[in-house]
Order: sequence, then C-alpha cells, then structure tokens
Amino acid sequence: MAHKLVIVESPAKARTIAGYLGKGYVVESSIGHIRDLPQSAADIPAKIKDKSWGRFGVDVENGFTPYYVVPRDKKSHITKLKGLLKDADELYLATDEDREGEAIAWHLLDELKPKNIPVHRMVFHEITKPAIQAAVENPRELAMDLVEAQETRRILDRLYGYEVSPVLWRKVMSGLSAGRVQSVATRLVVDRERERMAFKMASYWDLEGSFDAGSGKDHRIFPAKLHSVDDVRVARGSDFGQDGQLKAGSQGKVVHLDRSRAEALVEALDAASYDVRSVEAKPYKRSPYAPFRTTTLQQEASRKLGMSSSVTMSVAQRLYENGYITYMRTDSTTLSESAIGAAREQVRELYGAEYLPEKPRVYASKVKNAQEAHEAIRPAGDTFRTPAQTGLTGDQFRLYELIWMRTVASQMRDAEGRSVTIRFGAQAATGEDAVFSSSGRVITFHGFLKAYVEGTDDNAASDDAETRLPNLAEGDRLSAASLQASGHETKPPARYTEATLIKELEEREIGRPSTYASIIGTILNRGYVYKKGTALVPAWIAFSVVRLLVEHFPRLISYEFTAGMEDVLDDIAAGRRDRVTELAEFYYGSDRVQGLQPLVNGLGDIDAKELATFPIGAPEDGINLRVGRYGPYIEVAGDGEDGDGSEAPKRANVPDDLPPDELTLEKARELLANPAGEEIVLGADPESGLQIVAKNGRFGPYVTEVLPEDAPKSAKPRTGSLFKSMSLDSITLEDALKLLSLPRVVGKDADGEEITAQNGRYGPYLKRGTDSRSLTTEDQLFTITLDEALAIYAQPKQRGRAAAAPPLKELGPDPVSGQPMVVKAGRFGEYVTDGEYNATLRKDDSIEELTAERAAELLAERRAKGPAKKAAKKGAKKAAAKKAPAKAAATKTAAKKTAAKKTATKTAAKKTTAKKAAKKA
Repeated sequence: MAHKLVIVESPAKARTIAGYLGKGYVVESSIGHIRDLPQSAADIPAKIKDKSWGRFGVDVENGFTPYYVVPRDKKSHITKLKGLLKDADELYLATDEDREGEAIAWHLLDELKPKNIPVHRMVFHEITKPAIQAAVENPRELAMDLVEAQETRRILDRLYGYEVSPVLWRKVMSGLSAGRVQSVATRLVVDRERERMAFKMASYWDLEGSFDAGSGKDHRIFPAKLHSVDDVRVARGSDFGQDGQLKAGSQGKVVHLDRSRAEALVEALDAASYDVRSVEAKPYKRSPYAPFRTTTLQQEASRKLGMSSSVTMSVAQRLYENGYITYMRTDSTTLSESAIGAAREQVRELYGAEYLPEKPRVYASKVKNAQEAHEAIRPAGDTFRTPAQTGLTGDQFRLYELIWMRTVASQMRDAEGRSVTIRFGAQAATGEDAVFSSSGRVITFHGFLKAYVEGTDDNAASDDAETRLPNLAEGDRLSAASLQASGHETKPPARYTEATLIKELEEREIGRPSTYASIIGTILNRGYVYKKGTALVPAWIAFSVVRLLVEHFPRLISYEFTAGMEDVLDDIAAGRRDRVTELAEFYYGSDRVQGLQPLVNGLGDIDAKELATFPIGAPEDGINLRVGRYGPYIEVAGDGEDGDGSEAPKRANVPDDLPPDELTLEKARELLANPAGEEIVLGADPESGLQIVAKNGRFGPYVTEVLPEDAPKSAKPRTGSLFKSMSLDSITLEDALKLLSLPRVVGKDADGEEITAQNGRYGPYLKRGTDSRSLTTEDQLFTITLDEALAIYAQPKQRGRAAAAPPLKELGPDPVSGQPMVVKAGRFGEYVTDGEYNATLRKDDSIEELTAERAAELLAERRAKGPAKKAAKKGAKKAAAKKAPAKAAATKTAAKKTAAKKTATKTAAKKTTAKKAAKKA
C-alpha cells in the first residue's frame, strides 16, 4: 500500500512525529549522517587510492570534488530506507533546518535517488502536532546554498586536519590532531595559562569599617571603604597590571597604600568625627534578559545547574525530540507571536497584570550573521506548560524549568529601584583628609527578577542583590563603629570554565554555537585540556602543539583568520561567494595569502626538541620542562657523567595533575630533590638476595625488588605501597620487607578457605574468596589474628560489602534528587553518591577541594547516561548479534559525489527539488 515516507535524523524524533501524522505516513530515521568522507584507509574507494589526494577523499585537483562513502554500519539501514521508498508516493526530508540538517537531507536524496515521485523539504522548529501538520502542508525546496556552505566547512576541516596533524605526529607526538576550530580553542586556554604564569602579584591596602548613622536612622550601621586621601583616589586591584605594577593610566592619579601607612591612618582616625560630603541617588532599572540561544543556554546551565556543555545539549536534544522545547541549536533570540502571547498569558496568570509590560518585548539577535532560521529556545507550543505540568524528572525537568523561566521572564516588566552612593570623610590627626564611600541599591519593583535571575561568573553580585543604606543628607554626622586596615592581593586572570570559554568563542565569532559542545569535548578527550574542578587547565602537550602552530602556521591558528572563515561560510550560504574559489585560495593560496599546501610543503627543518622545551625560572637556573613521549618531566644539568663523558642531566617526572602555572622554580627544585622513578637503595633481602629499592611513582611512594637481568620475562617483582605513616626519607629495609611480605595469610576458616590481609590502593582489607572486608588501620595487616578476622566476617555485610565506613565528605543535598551527596571510598576509587547514582571522581578532583557544585555536575553527567541495567546490556548484545549478519553481508561500495554536482550552477530561478536531484544524479 502506497504511503508518504518522512525521514528524520533520530529514532526518538521519528516516534514523536509518527504519532502526529497518523495513517498514510511512514516516519523513519536516518540515524544521523548516512555518509561522509572516508574515515580510514580501508574506507577509501579503490579508484582514488592511488591518487596523490586519495587520503583526503577530496579531489583537490578538480574543483575539490568530495568522494563520500556510506559507513559499513549504515549500509543495511540504507537498504531499509530504499525498501520503504519503493512503496512511497511522496518523500519528505524532515531533517533539522540548519546547514548540517540541510546537508543530511541532500545526502539522503543523492543516495536514495527517488524516481518519479515528488520530493519535499519539510522544516519545523518545534515538534508539536500543529507545527508538524503545518510543515507537511507547507514544504519548501532543498536550499543548495546551505548544502554548499556545509560541504565547504567539511572539506576545509578535512584539509586542515589531514595536512597539519601529520606535522604534529612527526614533530610533537604521534596520535595528536589539529583542527580549524579546536586548535584555536586550545590556544585560548594555553594563552590564558601563560598569562597566569607571567602574572606578578601586587599588594595594596585600604581601610574598611562599619559606620553609625545614629539611633534615629534605619539601617544605622553600614559598611564603607576608604575612597581617597587628600583628594587622591586610593589604589584598587584594577589599577595594577599583570606585571604587579601600577598601570600607566593610574600612575600619579592614585595613592598606593602599604600596610604601615594604612595602619597609621587607622590610628590617626581613632577619635575622628565624620561628616557626609555628598549623597548621589540614581534611579535603577534593569531590563529582562533575552530568551535563550544555544550559547547562553550552555552558559546558564553550567552556572546554575552544574551541567557541562555536552550534557546540556544532550538533555536539550531529548526535550526537543519529545516535543517539550523548540530547536536547541540556534543563534536567534526572537519569539513568534504565538510564543509571545503564551509567555504574556503566563505572566498574567502567575504574577499578575502589574508585571506585564504594555507592549510585547521584541529581541533582535546580536550574533553576527546568525544563520539558524529558528526562534529562540523556548517551551514548545502555542501555550506553555509549567514545569510541574510536564511530568518531567531529573535533568530534563531542571533544564526545562530553566528555559521556561527565562522565556516567561523575557516578557515581564523591568526591575526598578534606586541606587545610592554616599561619600563622607574626616580630618585625621596627621592632617590628612580621608574620604570613605559606600554604595547601596534598593529594588522597589522586582519585575522580571521575580521569575528569573541570571547567574554570574567570578562571584560577581547578582542582579537582585540589595544593599540598604541609611537615609542621609549632606552635612549629617557619623561615627566609626569599627575601623581596620585591610590588605589585598591582585589575582591572576581566572582560568576558563566551559561557560566562559563558550562566551569567549562567541564574542570572538569563532566557530558556530552548535559546535561548541563538541569542540570542548574534543580538546578534553584529546588530552590537550583537563578539568580541575570546573576550570579548564591546559596540559603541557598543548603548549608544544600551540607553539608549533603559532611559529609555523600563524595564519591558521590566528583568532582573526578563524573568525573570518565563518564570514566566508556565511557568504557561501547566502550565495555571495563561490565554494571552489574559496577552497582554492585556502589550499593553494593567492596573491593575497599563502595557501595550506605550500605552507606544509615548505616547512623546512623544525627543531622538535626546542618545541618541547620550556624554561622554568631564569635561564641561569638551568631548569627546563620537556614534553616527552610518556609525559612531561623537568631536567637540569647533573653532577654525574653520561656515557660520552658529558655531564648527565638529572630528571624528574611532573605529576599529571600539577597545573602549569603551579610549576614554579621552587616546585621544580622540590621535584628534582625527590624525583619519581629515582631509586633509593635500602639493601638486600636476606632470603632472596635481591636488592630492595624505594621509589616515588605515579600513584605515590612504593618499595620493590630488583630482578636480575636474566630473569624470565614472566617474572614480576614484588611491590608494596608505603603506609601513610611512612615516607621515602625514613623508610628502612625492615619496613620494606614487611610491606613486601603482603598479602599475609592470616589463616583458614572452618571450611578451609584462606583469609589474607592485603593493602590496596584505597586502604587495608581482609579477603576470603571474593568477600572483602575493610580494616580500620594499616598496622592490622601485621597484627590481626585469625580469631579477630573471623569475628569481622561474622558481622553482617552491608550492600554486599564490608560494614559501611563513614563518608569521606558530606556536601549537602543534590539539587536534582534532594538526597544528601557524600564522598565515599570504593573499590575503584573515591566517588560521590546521592544514594541513587554513583559518579567516580576524576583524577583532578581532590576530596579536600571538591565542592557541592562539582559533585552535582559529576552526578548530572552520570545521571544523563541513564541507569546501568543488566537487562539493557543483554538486549544490547542481542541487538548487536542480529546486526552482525547484515554487516557481513553488506558489500563495500563507495558513494562518490558525482562531478555533476560540481558543475551544477546555482540559479536565482526556483527549481523543484526533484529537478535539482536529477542534476545531481
């Protein structure tokens, strides 16, 4: 029976839309991209393997024609789609409305090759019944300019990665990758760390006090800070540069107080009487924030919910596919008339008419060349469901609530109030005139702040913060309730978090909002950057990579070039530029710029050792950090001799979790004094005769025995971690032999099963078969008797393990489940749990520094993956087994994009999608 075939990207989206379209429609998903450029040598079509450009999958010699292939795991699905198409009388391509979605629609059309049936491009920005039915009734043609722009981006990224990455493999380390946007994002993080490393702290002092306006005043006691001395403003943090010196613009215009002068001024003001010099009052007004677009949603979800950008987009994707929100990849802040009406109606219902402005608020996008033809991210539908009405739970509820609140607040009245600045002063005993300042703010009408307050970075004051001051007039007398000198130190620029890096990328117009989550994921997964709490810290390997790119590929790694390339892609999407012309200039160059190919071919000699060497301290200190194959290490000239008679360098590994800005000269000397891997000889084992040594390893200090050179390869030396009470400086041979004697056989139980005492990475324990029980002290490993061990095993085991030890740290309630979050020691390391989900701490998370926000973020990431159910695993195995024959039967065919596509010209005259498809075929 004939049907209308609708193809979307995801199965969840297909299920939702199928329910809205009903009989006569078959809705199937493409399961993402159905083809791409070859991903490996095995995927390259045989006909181009011998070509000089074959590894790219792009014919750079003939119009940059791409050769697309269908991945092995998609071939059976393509067969299924073709089977559904045979019985269809119409085809609707209903992929997302952005460039990537348009490209997927074109790939489907070019691969399926429908014959003699109408082909429609179906677009919508929310998955609701009215929106889907309207999209079916009002299809459009395939937008080939968008396809061209997306294809240009894909080819640019392929050429950049495949030409530059091999240079990194040869000169830095194998397995590294370069990317047009990822490398620039890495550079941002590295440049920020360099600023922190070059930062010089400045110290400055001022006076802080509490002042009394008298018994007749409300809020009579209020705080204030010293503003000026003899009409010269007192220096504050913003007056100092990164070098620790006063900025040129502040020199001669501020007074820089040190401790002695500040304390002397406090003493001189001891008996002073203060009079109000000025009172400046201004009306305060704050307008609502615009509705969410992709980047602002990611930033707020990070600040308020502790979600990473990838988790945010994953949760938003599920909300969109199930019809709760509009499309989540958008540059737009505009709302449709129906959405504005829905938001205003909820303002009236929930807050009252006094919170509703006379006219609807209209927001224009501030993003240059906003490409997405969608609305802002908002609740779906012509009427909005409150969070309580959705039935959502967990992360989906929290994110929907955030979007709903922001959307409703965007249609509310301004917040209004009054801000006041009071200046008052006194004559000090030294004759100096000291003026203090205090600022306050009172909100008289909260307006939109009643519904939503935006989060802040760097502990800035929130928009709804109030500070009330007494009602004072010029000439009023005050007294000091308390006064003290207060010292301050300037701080280095804060490291990027995911939220602030996204903000920086957007402000520099680098990349597209829809790609930021994957970009951050890439630089984290590649090991260029790691997280310390929520801060993004560059690894030393990133310093080497960025140095190479800056020195030898300056244009490709520049912020301006990367941002300018987005303008080029926008112009291609708008039909103002030609794809082939732009790719040719990028790859081969022109009179104006040097191309990628001649740049790579003309690199010449690159000193790999110099790229991987970074001095620590001054040159005369002679200490260098080097990025080696097995990680970073520091090196200094030693006292011994190498085999060639030269001085042998002394080396020490750098801990994986030590941020670059913390590798000071003092820290380097400390590491060199006790380097990881350096052996401390303790003596010989009286029984075996083997030498016993102590070392500082990656996971802490330990002792081991040195096997003879002729020992069989299967032989493994005994090792033992030092107890917490031991150190490398004090350990003796006797201690080491005790440690190497572990595990110790305590005895056997009534059934003859052996009980042993063992020292694990997470503490001492007993083991009987598969049943382990924790011990309370390390000394028990040598002292516990069989009777004591049996008594421990006689106790009931909680949750299949030993009696639960108290939590290592308590962090308060989880914002999602409401259950208390605690840190515990588990078999595979420390983890945070709310009783329902367990999330292992990352290597950069220390128990001492772990915050409630970071714990909530770890649990949110774990929760987003869903529960680990055994039944699901079995089902997955069965599904994989069923798929295997289909994969095996599928023959590898390379889907080449025909040269006809290259020669197909864009015309202003509209043509049907079917005709365009014919030209492509």
